[in-house]
Amino acid sequence: MRSIWNGAISFGLVSIPIKLVNATENHSISFRQIHLEDGGRIRYHKVCELEDKEIPNDEIGKGYEDADGSIIPITEDDLAQLPIPTAKTIEIVAFVPAERIDPLQMGTAYYLQVNGVPAAKPYTLLREALKRSNKVAIAKFALRGRERLGMLRVVDDVIAMHGLLWPDEIRAPEDAAPDSHVTVRDAELDLADALMDTLGEVDMDSLHDDYRDAVEEMIEAKSSGTEPAGPPKKSDGGGGKVIDLMSALESSVRAAKKARDGDDEDVAEVTHLSSRSRTKKAPAKKSTAAKKSTPAKKTAAKKKTTAKKTAAAKKSTSAKKKPTPKKKTSA
Repeated sequence: MRSIWNGAISFGLVSIPIKLVNATENHSISFRQIHLEDGGRIRYHKVCELEDKEIPNDEIGKGYEDADGSIIPITEDDLAQLPIPTAKTIEIVAFVPAERIDPLQMGTAYYLQVNGVPAAKPYTLLREALKRSNKVAIAKFALRGRERLGMLRVVDDVIAMHGLLWPDEIRAPEDAAPDSHVTVRDAELDLADALMDTLGEVDMDSLHDDYRDAVEEMIEAKSSGTEPAGPPKKSDGGGGKVIDLMSALESSVRAAKKARDGDDEDVAEVTHLSSRSRTKKAPAKKSTAAKKSTPAKKTAAKKKTTAKKTAAAKKSTSAKKKPTPKKKTSA
């Protein structure tokens, strides 16, 4: 992996030469801007507004625009001579429990790679100390023209660093919460619990980008001159406004259970998940069904008794009509 920054980790009086490499990569499909009329590429040129001509990259530098519109040139030497210790150093300032870090602060991830054989020993020392303490290191470092905050943690046998936003860069969340007071019933929480348990866990490695796959298939179809596949048909009950939250939760539990286990529809039972008291209607249904079946059973029994009596009467009548055999007289 190509390094994007060379420096050192400052760990008290210990200095660990390292290289910074990207821990992630972008698999998004990129598109070019084109002229719709003829398909020609649309390109951007860096033009000097004073000379009205394109300028090559080696003649382009940095400048700060002042309030009056004037430009103050800033060189790389100016930035390198800034009196901050993090210009070429990842300076560890504290060790804290991982749960102290708000996920909202976490940004780009990097791997810290040893730079040279002598760095292996102090690198391993810091890695093992982080493992044993179950803590993460908070550090400051400078990258791409600004000082940043970072969090160091161990991933397998490598020290990884996550760029962190400064605390004052996190917006307060109160404006995003619902305005009105909403009450959630215990029964609704039970069904939500059931849905969470039914969906269960997932192997993160099994997840992939379906949108990117569809875009690639569409591009391949267009390049081969065939018609791209259309969008899937939407289910009638899949979208729209949720009118009955309980019905929606119950349907979600049934669908999730069926998708996971391949069972029939009557599989979602949520009463066993909660110790909260609520009315059970199932026994009432069974009692009603039993009552309805009683008259039918009595009617069948009456018919059966009547049939037996009729058969016995016929047999008796037949026996009476049968002639008595005459006795033979001996000669």
